[in-house]
Amino acid sequence: MSSDSDDVPFDLAGCLARVRAQDQAAARALVEHLYPLVLRIIRTRRPRRVPEEDIAQDIFLKMFTRLEQYQGNVPFTHWVSRIAVTTCIDHLRAQQRRPEFRWADLSENEAQMLDHVLTNERAVDAGEALAASELVEKLLAQLKPDDRTVIQMLDLEQKSLVEISELTGWNTTLIKVRAFRARRKLQKLFEELKKKERT
Repeated sequence: MSSDSDDVPFDLAGCLARVRAQDQAAARALVEHLYPLVLRIIRTRRPRRVPEEDIAQDIFLKMFTRLEQYQGNVPFTHWVSRIAVTTCIDHLRAQQRRPEFRWADLSENEAQMLDHVLTNERAVDAGEALAASELVEKLLAQLKPDDRTVIQMLDLEQKSLVEISELTGWNTTLIKVRAFRARRKLQKLFEELKKKERT
């Protein structure tokens, strides 16, 4: 591919028109253009044990089958992002059965990190931060899919209520309620883990 073609902006409107006219090359170009965006969304919300590629195919299938519903009221990338987020939530719901999470399931590093989080005010170093992220992932897996998504977007990705609303279709009041409920659940999990560890 020449460097000149890299500088040409992607003609999304033209590509969409060709896709609607059943142009297969345009459909491939559209997927290629959107793939980095879709992959970023999947990687932050993918349920464990579900391959990224499977979810990506699911998202693009939904995008193409619903293309006639796209009216142009929001940017196309926002519309696709919403499909991607809701598809990830659907996959999380499919794995709804959550095994009990016990202190014994934690690695030594994670157990120490949890202990630090609950008992110390000091900042954590890089090694502990990695253990913390793994621990957060295990704890988030215990939440309902919608609650998990809100916490990931709000607290981990630092998205605004408006951005979350655009990506999920939920109103800001619902987002706040879900975030409150999810934080209470996480706090309860922390307390239960500590209680079990002491016994």
